Parts: sequence; C-alpha cells; structure tokens
Amino acid sequence: MIDLPALVERLVARGETVAAAESLTGGLLTATLVTVPGVSRVLRGGLVVYATDLKHSLAGVDAELLAERGPVDPDVALGLARGARERCRADWGLATTGVAGPGPQDGVPAGTVYVALAGPDAHEEVCSFRIDGDRSHVRSVAVEVALDLLRKAVGAG
Repeated sequence: MIDLPALVERLVARGETVAAAESLTGGLLTATLVTVPGVSRVLRGGLVVYATDLKHSLAGVDAELLAERGPVDPDVALGLARGARERCRADWGLATTGVAGPGPQDGVPAGTVYVALAGPDAHEEVCSFRIDGDRSHVRSVAVEVALDLLRKAVGAG
C-alpha cells in the first residue's frame, strides 16, 4: 500500500503537481488522491476519458493511433499521461487504460492493463500487465501501480 500522505508531501517539497487521465479506472485514481488532506497543494485535476473519442478530443491522444490500435495500448496510455500533464498544466501526468472485464473488449482479454507516467525532463514510463480478478480488483491494482510509479519517480518513501 502506498503511503499517500508521504507522496503528497514529497510533491509539495519538490514544488510539483500531478494530474490524471483515466479510462480503465474511471476517476478512481483521482478519487484515491483526494482522500489525502491538503492534496489540493499538488493535484491539478483529472480527465475521465472512458469513451475512445474523448481520449483524442480531451486528452489529445493521436486519433490515428487510436484508430490503428484501439484504446487499450501502451502508446495510448503514454499519450493519456502526456495529455493529462499538458492539458492540466501539471508537472506529472498519470494515466490508466485497459479492460476491467468480466469479458474481453475488442479481442483484448479482461485484466489487460496499461499504466503510464509522464513528467519533467522527458521522464516517461509505461507498465503493462495482466491482472486476474473482478472489475473492482483490476481497477484497484491499476491505481496502486500508477501511484507507485509516481512515488518512485519523485523519491517518496
């Protein structure tokens, strides 16, 4: 479990902010962050871009990439992270995309998840993984992985 208050304090100490673009998690990542008192010092906002067209129109993900590969793709996740960072004017952008289940989506198996982080100095990371479990579990693990990426990047805990 991520020590969220320590993560927020580390961002405050660094003078940095964060934003999220969420598909798979549908706002759960941002909702998790807002459980921390004082998070307003670092949280710029978030985009829930569940529909594929919104990944392009709101988060700025390349329309050709979405048409060629679909919304569940590592490069789409990175595009979402970049979009969150740029559109919300934050130092760090987090993103989630994937298939929560219970069944596959467009041939992509349930439990397929991509989480991305984009930050200062061209810092970019994408985690790709498969999770067994129900929708709630898949989404919860995706949130933990996203927050852990940020934690490691800023040197918190």
